[in-house]
Amino acid sequence: MSETMRAADVLARRLYEAGCRHAFGMPGGEVLTLVDALTRAGITFRLAKHENAAGFIGEGVYHADGAPVILVATLGPGALNGVNVVANAHQDRVPMLVLTGCVDAAETHSYTHQVLDHQAVFAPITKSSFRLDPEAADLIADKAVSIAAAPRQGPVHIDVPISAAEAPARDRGLRSAPASACRPEGAALAQARGWLAAAERPLAVIGLDALQEDAGPALRAFLETRRIPCLTTYKAKGILPEDHPLCLGGAGLSPLADKHLLPLLQEADLILSLGYDPIEMRPGWRNAWDPARQHVLEIAPEPNTHYMHQAGLAFLCPLAPALAALSEGTAPRATWPDGRPEEVKAALAAAFPRDDDWGPAAVIAECRAALPADTLATADSGAHRILLSQMWQCLEPRGLIQSSGLCTMGCALPMAIGRKLAQPDRPVIAFTGDAGFLMVAGELATAAELGLAPVIVVFADASLALIELKQRQRQMPNTGVDFAPHDFAAMGRAFGGNGVTVRSRDALRAALEQALTAPRFTVIAAEISRGGYDGRI
Repeated sequence: MSETMRAADVLARRLYEAGCRHAFGMPGGEVLTLVDALTRAGITFRLAKHENAAGFIGEGVYHADGAPVILVATLGPGALNGVNVVANAHQDRVPMLVLTGCVDAAETHSYTHQVLDHQAVFAPITKSSFRLDPEAADLIADKAVSIAAAPRQGPVHIDVPISAAEAPARDRGLRSAPASACRPEGAALAQARGWLAAAERPLAVIGLDALQEDAGPALRAFLETRRIPCLTTYKAKGILPEDHPLCLGGAGLSPLADKHLLPLLQEADLILSLGYDPIEMRPGWRNAWDPARQHVLEIAPEPNTHYMHQAGLAFLCPLAPALAALSEGTAPRATWPDGRPEEVKAALAAAFPRDDDWGPAAVIAECRAALPADTLATADSGAHRILLSQMWQCLEPRGLIQSSGLCTMGCALPMAIGRKLAQPDRPVIAFTGDAGFLMVAGELATAAELGLAPVIVVFADASLALIELKQRQRQMPNTGVDFAPHDFAAMGRAFGGNGVTVRSRDALRAALEQALTAPRFTVIAAEISRGGYDGRI
């Protein structure tokens, strides 16, 4: 028999059932019942200083526990503050439930204060948008969770009217049935097996879809057996450990790296697009291969409607069963007799040297050398992220998380807070530019209130370095990209943590060693010269 409770309770229980144990946001009068229901269900509500940062804290937790993010925002300005992180979840394929408070429909006919159409706002940047109805609260809750978690994952919005949250509702236990894993078959599978058996120069391109399917073990077994080298998108870094001889590292944003990787793609006789979602890639990756002269096999969860690339064969199914089907009846063979992948791997290492006396590359190299191998990292958008993603070696999936679909600034610090909250025994470091740090510096107070001790490294050059570099490359005058230097270390201390400014490798190493054992967070301001990224990314 179904149980009668508040509609907000029905929703909260379904989210708890989905594995959610944390919710993040800022409350308002319109969401108090919702916050109460989440708490009663066993989901701890965490107060952030801004809804946008709250969503990124939640994403940091998601990368640890795999449960959908819960972002709570009150009506009007609260909901609109979260637009950026919701759009980021849409483009970075993060399952998220966006719960916004709203006034009752009847009230909108005679009351206008802070009233706007939340569903119209969120519809373009979510997979779906609902308005909670007590009569169908259980169905709406299950639909929202199922849609958010279905490939490709993403945000779902639920607008919660004040009276609906309080209204009696039933949970009838109705749940969508999980989809069974399919596998390729028939003539298309036979053709794909023929391509694989004949390929002398196969190359795999692996992306975020593979990460979300937890396909790492199946991929590794397939690539090692077939001796197929691979490259990944930035978000898929570590799905094959980057010290593995078959792994060529991350691609898609660094022109310097792509100068070596794109020609190798053109030399391949078989391209295997394995869970490759090109939403992370820069324009140079449009049509990076040619199906007219190369065999291209794509395995993806949904049809290609982006037209960033084309394939000769496409299987819409999970990777693990597809790779198993491909391997049946085909014997492995030697690949790349000219050793070109090894040459490219060596060239990439030489292109990103680690022996600078000081500068952004030295900061990254020193951090990687000084920190434990199991350190979890987050990266903000900017020039430092491009360099970091080439130099920071990942030995596990999600070892480095970042916004690489939307490429939004201000994500590294809150994501590091979420990661440390979910995995307190792992070292966590955030790499951020000074401009991105200034956007979210108030979240240092959140870290202090939660008793968390991530390390925050700020690349301090008082400039929007990536935009300033592009401005100079286009021979435009310096406009709107430089700002005054600030004492970021003092900010760290002011918010209840530690803060230190460094200008050398020795000072940085000493600061990192102290930060690893500190009970509070540490802001390390690494002061570097403007123009330090020239020729390096």
